[in-house]
Amino acid sequence: MKEKVVVTGAAGFIGSHLCERLLDEGHEVLGVDSFTDYYSPERKRLHLAACIARPGFTLAEGDLTTCDIARLIKGARGVFHLAAQAGVRRSWGKEFALYIESNILATQRLLEALKDLPGVPLVHSSSSSVYGETRTLPMREDHPKVPLSPYGATKLSAEHLCELYRLNYGVKYRALRYFTVYGPRQRPDMAFSRFITAGFAAGAIEIYGNGKQTRDFTYVTDAVEANVRAYRYDGPHTVFNIGGGSRVSILDVLGVMERELGSRLDLRFGERAKGDVTDTWADTELARDALGFAPRVDLSEGIRREIAWYREYLGTAEGRRCHHD
Repeated sequence: MKEKVVVTGAAGFIGSHLCERLLDEGHEVLGVDSFTDYYSPERKRLHLAACIARPGFTLAEGDLTTCDIARLIKGARGVFHLAAQAGVRRSWGKEFALYIESNILATQRLLEALKDLPGVPLVHSSSSSVYGETRTLPMREDHPKVPLSPYGATKLSAEHLCELYRLNYGVKYRALRYFTVYGPRQRPDMAFSRFITAGFAAGAIEIYGNGKQTRDFTYVTDAVEANVRAYRYDGPHTVFNIGGGSRVSILDVLGVMERELGSRLDLRFGERAKGDVTDTWADTELARDALGFAPRVDLSEGIRREIAWYREYLGTAEGRRCHHD
């Protein structure tokens, strides 16, 4: 009999890849998504097209802040929580209420439902944004957590909620702190997406700051592998850094893209964005030792794959339409 698992945020960047992987492994997958308009809902539906065509996949459209979560997760053997309002730069000002609802309230309601399902593990998607600015690299899980953005603050609050429900109700969870995930289906507002689409159109690329800031870039299938391994894990640790081992500067990334695209990019440098940290670098020793996690896709190969996906996506009428929505 197939195991039922639930994936929230199923139509998103990482969520859609995870659904495909879980189907490949023989699971019955219930994907939950509210199809918000943060970017084109039609683009998100394209992400799930392959899953919807496969037996064993069911799509439930609903908002975790209002829907009957207990009904959705009934009979599930595990829950992967990827639904969230993403984006550091948009989390300031009037948009913050949406981040509270999507990242904190939705997580709390999910945990309330899980407390009545003892033993059902939650794999919770968190972010390296919980750490904030640091001069101590690489970042370990016990590193001080002082978020530099409202988005990071909501992701840290969600982690705290997971721990509260573990301590008080025995909810089993593993939180994965992703470090800059990239690859096919990446959100259009993310840096790699903006760079690649501008490169295709010979348009100007806006760089926040001087481009010397560094990130630990993680390919999407490596992030998915971490989710699967965390689901199977039954040890004492609850929080894991998930990085790709490719800590490079933005300028270095742009150099790789120029080689892959075969053309020079038109770079325009502006002010550093509020909430952006200078450097990130994941210490993944705990994930390696406890989960057996090791990234497999290096940065050059990952960028090559993302460019190939965008070339195909933007080459279709539907893709072009969704891109401009």
